[in-house]
Amino acid sequence: MTVLGTRALGRALLARQHLLARTDRTPLEVIHHLGGLQAQAVPQPPYLGLLSRLDGFTPERLTELLERRAVVRIALQRGTIHLVTAEDCLTLRPLLQPVLDQALRTTYGKQLAGLDLDALATEARALVEEEPRTFQRLGALLAATRPDRDPAALAQAARCLLPLVQVPPRGLWGRSGPAAHTTAEAWLGRPLDPAPSPDGLVLRYLAAFGPASAVDLTKWCGLTGLSPVLRRLTPQLPTFRDEQGRLLYDLPRAPRPEPDAPAPVRLLAPFDNLLLSHADRSRVLPEEYRARVMTRNGLVLGTLLVDGLVAGTWRLTADQEVVVQPFARLTRTDRAATEAEAERVRAFAGADGSVRIEPAG
Repeated sequence: MTVLGTRALGRALLARQHLLARTDRTPLEVIHHLGGLQAQAVPQPPYLGLLSRLDGFTPERLTELLERRAVVRIALQRGTIHLVTAEDCLTLRPLLQPVLDQALRTTYGKQLAGLDLDALATEARALVEEEPRTFQRLGALLAATRPDRDPAALAQAARCLLPLVQVPPRGLWGRSGPAAHTTAEAWLGRPLDPAPSPDGLVLRYLAAFGPASAVDLTKWCGLTGLSPVLRRLTPQLPTFRDEQGRLLYDLPRAPRPEPDAPAPVRLLAPFDNLLLSHADRSRVLPEEYRARVMTRNGLVLGTLLVDGLVAGTWRLTADQEVVVQPFARLTRTDRAATEAEAERVRAFAGADGSVRIEPAG
């Protein structure tokens, strides 16, 4: 069985993520291909995630999709908020229900013990379909008929039991609004998929993140017990080993560039799924840098990619500066490419500030 080294796996991942070469596909097509973009921080990550992958992308192109309900923000993979197409919302949400059930039991099980969750879900659905509600308001309304219960726990139960989407203007570039929620069915005017296929979930993951192991797949979506699905699909999937001997699955015609394929400098958005969708992230994130990128309080910083690997962090400051912090000294060529990428972000954001590359360290 062919062994794929870390560099080969990294190049395959970057190719599928449109980070070796930007694409002229539409934002909607790219969002679908990626299985969504993580979007709990607002509004920057999804917009910047598309900027790093798309030619000619402007904020208005994503804002228009959100306003006409072609894409939505909803809790999905790993129980976190993702920006996905309307079709993926209706398919992925029922598939990932066990992830949200587990999160609810783990975090709020004691506070919800003995509660009729079906009745809670029915009442919460009526409230958010009457008008979009913030969790604070929803929790208070649910607690009015359950005065012995914590309003925050009741609201979080509704979040896990119902497919709640966050409605605009929340998450729009250059605008703001409360995190108000209604059901996906009410917002999109369509029901959830009654029989979504886990096979499709696996194949979608491999298309955007393969080659990958069963453990990688679980890391991405949060679902356990997917090994039988992979075994069922194995006759149609080429398999490989990594340098640690782990079994990797892939799609037959998915790109697997040579390990020395050029990988241009890129600035990844905060919370980019490129860094969050494998158990072993070393194909793009050197282990010595993990703690500098993924903080103890759960933040995932914007990152600088050089030669296909994380080599620094970056941020867009309140003073509208694009500030890049390399971890090691950049070559003259890489520094120029970094400045160009930072200027691209500055122009996209309409920022009046400057581009600044801090000393390596």
